[in-house]
Amino acid sequence: MAKDNDTAEFGFFLIGISNYPEWRDTFFTMLLITYLCTLLGNGLIIFLILFDPHLHTPMYFFLSNLSFLDLCYGTASMPQALVHCFSIHPYLSYSQCFTQMSVSLALATAECLLLAVMAYDRVVAISNPLRYSMVMNGPVCLWLAVSLWGVSVVLSAMLVLSLRLRFCGANVINHFVCEILSLLKLACSDTSVNELMILITGIFTLLLPFGFVLLSYVRIAAAVLRIRSSQGKFKAFSTCGSHLTVVTIFYGTTISMYIKPQSKSSPDQDKFISVFYGALTPMLNPLIYSLRNKDVKGAMRKVMAKMA
Repeated sequence: MAKDNDTAEFGFFLIGISNYPEWRDTFFTMLLITYLCTLLGNGLIIFLILFDPHLHTPMYFFLSNLSFLDLCYGTASMPQALVHCFSIHPYLSYSQCFTQMSVSLALATAECLLLAVMAYDRVVAISNPLRYSMVMNGPVCLWLAVSLWGVSVVLSAMLVLSLRLRFCGANVINHFVCEILSLLKLACSDTSVNELMILITGIFTLLLPFGFVLLSYVRIAAAVLRIRSSQGKFKAFSTCGSHLTVVTIFYGTTISMYIKPQSKSSPDQDKFISVFYGALTPMLNPLIYSLRNKDVKGAMRKVMAKMA
């Protein structure tokens, strides 16, 4: 990114919650609770999966990747947002802003792709249970994980390195964090190429994976309908429904941010929408995907029995 004045050499001021002072205490408390739950829930999932050999399966391998992603994603933004809640002049240096934006982009992209891989894993497990261990073997799972991480890093690097922005006015970002769309709004140079790249990348990392996830759950629902037990059907639909709700919150809010004309966006609305995919879903994922699972509950009982 090109720097055009002295302010740009020092960094950016983040408005955050400062334009809503009456909500500052409430926002801080809720965000702190959310971050602590994110750390505790995802950290516990990673520990249990490493601890219990019974959880060394493809499904839990991908869940451990998701928990690691959510830990990193939440930590990339929430602690800074908490500190800035009571800062008179919330500020990030140029290098800090650039680093935060790059890391958050890579992690968000990886989560978009990982959720699609997890949906594929569940479809194979339900549709072809006899061939599941052959289709989703160790090397395949490792290849999928390495590929989605690699693709995420490459796509994010392309977006960030393509930025050629000049900032001519006050470097004030109306957001909680350094976010690429907020930076584009500050630029006085032409950003049409960058916006086009974000749109194209969003189609491949948001719309297509979300469409695949929805189709996967349609196949899963069709398989569940063949279950004769009404109790089994209810349990399966309850689980799938909660999974799909969290996935829809993540993809839906992210799509509403990135797959739309930037001229129609509202800075205040966008920064509060970002709370859903940046803070809420990292907290909900371990609760929805893992902690309600009987295998995870069994692993927790084993840990508590060893500690007793």
